[in-house]
Amino acid sequence: MNTNDRFDDLLTESLRTGAPHEAPSRLLDATMNRIADTPQRGRRRVAASAGRLLAAAAVVLLAVLAGTQLPSLIGRPAGTSPSPSATIAPSASATTSSPTTGPSTPVIAPAWTATGNLIDARANHTATLLPNGKVLVAGGGGSILLATAELYDPGSRSWSATGNMNGIRTAHTATLLANGKVLVAGGADSVSETSVNALATAELYDPATGTWTATGNMLEARAHHTATLLANGKVLVAGGSGGSGSPSLATAELYDPATGTWTVTGTMMGARAEHTATLLPDGRVLVAGGNGSSGPQLPSAELYDPGTGSWTATGTMVRDHAGHTATLLPDGRVLVLGGSSGSGPEGTAELYDPRTESWTATASMNGEHLGGTATLLGDGSVLLAGGGSSSGRGGEELYDPSSGSWAATANMLEASTDHTATLLPDGKVLVAGGVNPRGPLATAELYDPGSGS
Repeated sequence: MNTNDRFDDLLTESLRTGAPHEAPSRLLDATMNRIADTPQRGRRRVAASAGRLLAAAAVVLLAVLAGTQLPSLIGRPAGTSPSPSATIAPSASATTSSPTTGPSTPVIAPAWTATGNLIDARANHTATLLPNGKVLVAGGGGSILLATAELYDPGSRSWSATGNMNGIRTAHTATLLANGKVLVAGGADSVSETSVNALATAELYDPATGTWTATGNMLEARAHHTATLLANGKVLVAGGSGGSGSPSLATAELYDPATGTWTVTGTMMGARAEHTATLLPDGRVLVAGGNGSSGPQLPSAELYDPGTGSWTATGTMVRDHAGHTATLLPDGRVLVLGGSSGSGPEGTAELYDPRTESWTATASMNGEHLGGTATLLGDGSVLLAGGGSSSGRGGEELYDPSSGSWAATANMLEASTDHTATLLPDGKVLVAGGVNPRGPLATAELYDPGSGS
């Protein structure tokens, strides 16, 4: 009998006797014993055949784990596969799943839920997401303007007071600096139907201490302006309304956090307030629309180049807009929507392409929106929340950049305008404050985009 035949006998004997789960260890022990009993000169031949037996031991072990009938493996020629009838069905404790679909995931519909109320009712305030995940809300108000500030904690879904600003202000800007502090600049300390008492003051909020400290005054008082953090860490402030009774401004200035001072930079090509400013991927800033010096809304747009400190005209918008929103999309385009035009609240939307410096119309919204907010969500869509229309409120909507279309989504619990919307780290959107026919609001709510399979 040759060596291979002996090992075949050994394999058959090991499989037929004892419990199936003991077969691999019996095969291994028998193999090592057979090699040990073989004279030195014959061990190479025996070891070669033993390799076949050890491989069989591995097959047996896998068969045991998979629930395959061991007797069906006995006597099968080497290299052949088990027939379908040789496989035992999984035991009752085993689970089966589709290799392609897997378990189904329930669809969670978008929804709004109330979260803790603000300490103070306020509109035309600012909201800034801090590095620690909390949200700083400051200023604003209603018939009574506020110097108060408060923090929203997403973990506890509650609000707590933090240090008061050095003075009341509304229609100001708040910019998170690279050092983690928040720069609040300008705004107004009194507002009437015909005038705005604009401010030149600026101050810094330190999240580490919860306190405010004054920093250098702007070179010009302004409210309803824009503030943009540049790639070099400086802040560009542009346009806005000047002092009481003053028209819109064309001036711009830069804040340097390293020195706490302001310096003049290039003047815009046109005066504007209630416009938008968007930092583009190439470092330039797109300023669009707004109210001109004589009052009417503007369709013009221009670009600021931080490298040269100069402004140049870019394509003209399809419509004139003021009090609108501007959102940088993942593909580098800018979505401008809503606001007001010469004919009243706007329901139109358009796209700016920095590559061609041109504007094109996209699908109109389902309703008009003035005083609403636009928030880029994690999936690349844009949530339009709140805002008024000529017929009352405009329902909440989602814009899909890939299809250029709008779809209705769940409505807010409390209709409002002039609120703030902040994208939180968990993908939800915090909407806080605002105003409606009942007056300034202290309500806050969370939008959950939901999920689907």
